[in-house]
Formats: sequence, C-alpha cells, structure tokens
Amino acid sequence: MTDPHPEGAAAPDVDPPHVDSGSSPGSDPSSGNASRSRLWAAAVSFLVLALLVAIAAVLPVPYIVLSPGPTFNTIGEVDGVPLVEIEDTQTYPVTGNLDMTTIREFGEPRSTLSVFQALAAWVDPAQAVLPRELLYGDDESGEEVERRNAALFSTSQSNAVAAAMTALGKPVIADLVVVAVYEDAPAYGKVNPGERILEVNGVPVTTPEEVVNGVRSGEIGSTVTLTVEREGTPVDVDLVTAANPDDPSVPYIGINAGYNFRAEFPIFFTLEDVGGPSAGMMFALAIVDKLTPEDLTGGGHVAGTGTVDPSGQVGPIGGIRQKLAAAAGAGATLFLMPVAHCEEAQGHIPDGLAVAPVATLQEAIAAIDAWREGRSLPTCPSA
Repeated sequence: MTDPHPEGAAAPDVDPPHVDSGSSPGSDPSSGNASRSRLWAAAVSFLVLALLVAIAAVLPVPYIVLSPGPTFNTIGEVDGVPLVEIEDTQTYPVTGNLDMTTIREFGEPRSTLSVFQALAAWVDPAQAVLPRELLYGDDESGEEVERRNAALFSTSQSNAVAAAMTALGKPVIADLVVVAVYEDAPAYGKVNPGERILEVNGVPVTTPEEVVNGVRSGEIGSTVTLTVEREGTPVDVDLVTAANPDDPSVPYIGINAGYNFRAEFPIFFTLEDVGGPSAGMMFALAIVDKLTPEDLTGGGHVAGTGTVDPSGQVGPIGGIRQKLAAAAGAGATLFLMPVAHCEEAQGHIPDGLAVAPVATLQEAIAAIDAWREGRSLPTCPSA
C-alpha cells in the first residue's frame, strides 16, 4: 500500500466535520424532519414489538407439554419405605428393578404454558406438545384433575391386587365402595371416596347397578339413605337427590360406585403425589415377584407401563415416547409396554433398550422370564 503522505511532507490541514443540530444555510429542513420521523417510527416499532414479546411470554397457550418424569422401583423403597408392602403372609426376597415410569405434564388446567415454552418443547424429541382439549374439558379445573388422577391411581392399585391374585391362583375379595364423589353434588362433603357401601334405603347392595337403581327409585328431591362403613362402623347418610346434570329427569346424588379389590392379607401402596392409572401392570408385577420364590428380574433392570384390569388385561396409556425416554434415562434395559402402542413407539426406542409388547399380565411375566434367560422376546405385530 502507498502512503499518500511521503515522509517529511506535511499532511494538509483538515478541519473536523461540522455537526449542527439545526439547519445551515442552503440545507433542506425537511431532510432533518424525515430522519427524526424515521427514528421515532423505529423506536415506536421496537417498543410495540417488545410489548408483544412480553405479553406472549406471560399469556398462556392452550397446549399441554408432556416430558419424561421420574421412575419408581415398585419392588424397592421410597424414602426408606417399601413402595409395595405385603403383611401376614409368606413373602420372598427380590432384587433388581421393576420401575413404573411417569410423565411430567405442564400446561393448563394445572399450570400455565407460554408460547416460548411450547416452542422449546416442540423442538425437543423427548417432549410432546398436545392441544389441551385432547386431554381436558374446557371447564375442568386443576383441582378436579388432581382428584380424578388420585381416584384412577387408587383404582389401578386395586386392579393390580386382583390381577396379581388371579395370576397366582389366590382368592380375590371385592368390596363395593364409593370410588368418587362429584363436587357440588348432594353427596359432596357427606360421603368419602373409599367408604364401603352397605345399603341404599335400608336394602343391602352388592353391585354398582343396585346402588344406581336404589338412588333412582324415588323422585328428584326425595331423600336417599346411604349406609356406608366409616372407620369400621356403619353410618347412615341422608342425601336429597338432585337432577342429574347429564339427564335432568334422573335423580342424582353424585357418586361413582365400584369395586375395591383386596387379598386375604394386607397389601399397601405407599407412593404419594403420583396419579393416573398407568402403573397398574408394574404394581401387579411387584406383588407377583414378592409372593413367588423365583426372583423375577434376576437382579436386572426392568421398566414398564400399562393399565391392568382385575382379570390381568393390559391396556394403553398416555405418553409412551416420554416413558421410553424415562426408562432409558433411569438405566433400564427391558421395557414392557401395552401392545397397543407398537406403532406409536416405532422410531422412538432409545438405544440399548429392549422393548416387549404385552397384552396381559401373564405375557408380561413370560417376557421377563424370556429376557432373564436370554430367550427371544415378543415383538410387535407386522403392520
């Protein structure tokens, strides 16, 4: 590069540029006004954009984010307490893991979800973003969701006991109980979930249908006397029927009656703050493992999910991809899932995780036996 000022030559004097906030002779005043207008418009646009971004950050969007949740070893302990406790009968040592998997749920009705949180979850393959209406009703509150999930969790435990006893060839005792009480219904605050139902209007009942028929035997506004077992003592509860919200011509007290299944010996489930029905199969496997001499997992790490009914049929659940990720993250090497999820799970099975689709509790036990012994596992049906 050539120096424009050779050594020894004086550089020409150059006045610094003149800056004047006003107009100078011969300048166009409108050009300054135009510049200020553009600057003002840009500033206003920026402020509006910032305001819109701030609003978007706090306004909830009608979506639910599902992500992998914690796992719990159903044959292990939580805070030093066995997750499944069995008393007054012969039990056997167990090793390894039979993990129930969970999902975390973020979004209304239990929490708020912003558009940025939804977008971040959308690009994360371990998470799912679903429209709220796929999971919840428009007017369903967070408290109602919690109560419903708690009831489903309790039912899953009851069904697990029945399924396990059936698989082991042991007796199953079915008690007619209050499964749920609806808010603002005549029974709300007067009858409690879990209480045994003994009589309706003085007539002994043994099935949910008999409870329904007893309630509907009178007119709307008549009194129904429900006899329940409360802390071991029969208690008569008088309830004035109302019109059923789904059919105003039908008397209604606002309870669901169903069965609570139990064994001839006590079985307790100690896990808290978890809801929903999807742990049923893993609870049943834990009971079977503790009541049989053979160590089911052989010390291995098994995880799974699936509802179970009293006969041992395994049913579908939600969030299968998130539960696969949760199982792999916890170190499981075998995952049991309902056969109904074969298509949904395809392409989302983590490396190192063997997956066995099952339709019954007996199939789940057989799959663990095959895996422990190094034999072939069941596979998904061909498309």
